[in-house]
Amino acid sequence: MAKVAIIEDEPMIVEMYKFKLEHGGHQVQAAYNGLDGIKLAGDFRPDLILLDLMMPEMSGDQMLQKLRETDWGKDIKVIILTNIGENDAPPILSQLGVNRYVVKAQNTPSEVAQMVNDMLNENTEQIGVV
Repeated sequence: MAKVAIIEDEPMIVEMYKFKLEHGGHQVQAAYNGLDGIKLAGDFRPDLILLDLMMPEMSGDQMLQKLRETDWGKDIKVIILTNIGENDAPPILSQLGVNRYVVKAQNTPSEVAQMVNDMLNENTEQIGVV
């Protein structure tokens, strides 16, 4: 059973992905802003993070930058899950070891859950945003 953290400010979206992932056998915890996301990642030590970009308190890219500065967070797999198109993504993401960039509106929760499973079942290198 893998540990997955969902860092997303919309509770309905969190519950939708949490339901799918838990039914897939994963242990899931959530935070609703980047500040709480850093704390959650440090306490929970997830194998993978689904990370939104637009959040209160601290944006997803700011949270990821802080996460990558820690020994325990530098290698966590990260899927950016946002409605910001890849062409409008913050440029810093290309330096922060993003494994995948997913636009929510273009993928179903089942497709995202499959991406999570695929990523956890293979030794995926970090690719950055292209």
